[in-house]
Amino acid sequence: MKAVMTVTAQDRVGIIAGVCSLLAEMGVNILDLSQTVMQGIFTMTLLVDTSTSSHTFDEIRTALMTRGEKESLNIHIQRADIFEAMHRV
Repeated sequence: MKAVMTVTAQDRVGIIAGVCSLLAEMGVNILDLSQTVMQGIFTMTLLVDTSTSSHTFDEIRTALMTRGEKESLNIHIQRADIFEAMHRV
């Protein structure tokens, strides 16, 4: 299953490494990634494939939320089919 993720935070060293390492540990494949820094605010959007993981979507979301709280990151993950349905015109 594909999912759309966003990560926002005050810019600092290691944000991408930390998030991507957690995804790798959980067996989640990153299909596409875009990041930018605007006036000190880090923003990253990822398209990931969770079907390669032995963890459920809820376990992945919980792990990301826990990491986000621990490292002052605002992390959201949503199933891609739901994201597309919400943004269909």
